[in-house]
Amino acid sequence: MKGSYLTILFLLFASLLFSQNPNLKIALIKYKGGGDWYADPTALPNLIRFCNLELKTNIDPNPATVEPGSIELFNYPFVHLTGHGNVIFTEEESQNLRLYLEAGGFLYIDDNYGLDQYIRREMKKVFPDQEFVELPPDHPIYSQKYQFENGLPKIHEHDNKRPQGFGLFIEGRLVCFYTYESDLSDGWEDPSVHNDPPEVRKKALQMGANLISYVFGH
Repeated sequence: MKGSYLTILFLLFASLLFSQNPNLKIALIKYKGGGDWYADPTALPNLIRFCNLELKTNIDPNPATVEPGSIELFNYPFVHLTGHGNVIFTEEESQNLRLYLEAGGFLYIDDNYGLDQYIRREMKKVFPDQEFVELPPDHPIYSQKYQFENGLPKIHEHDNKRPQGFGLFIEGRLVCFYTYESDLSDGWEDPSVHNDPPEVRKKALQMGANLISYVFGH
């Protein structure tokens, strides 16, 4: 009973943090485990620039960096996690991340290639009773300002697998979106990083803008 009471108090406090934060700012998750959480340094700044221009959002052009166990997590309604290697959430970080998502936060995870087995394991710590569910192509996340009739776009090829977008839900609300075999956030990086064709990079940024639109519109 005491644990439930404390959880309720924490959720109320977290919701207050969200509602009283006047600056729209998003963040990159800095996780433990040895994986390269810093893999795409130009990705979020470029996505923010694109969204502020195309969606007329007013997101701070300088994304923050936040650890999953920090109270500062609740300052950011949208957080992003990416990389190629191992991820480890402690028990405290898992609980904090779950409280963050329950309080209204949103986590976007992108497998840059090699993250999948680790992030699935760690997200089971956050939601032990859930499995990632693939979102169908007609899910609203694919039809915000930009239409993706076939679902998640393919940005980079690795193992000749189709791109997939998975979700975790709380009472029907999508709180975590995980993209696999797409490399979406790599497509947000500066053109010189991966030398993506302009039309491919544009698709990546448009899908990223759909994520932002979906989160801030729901």
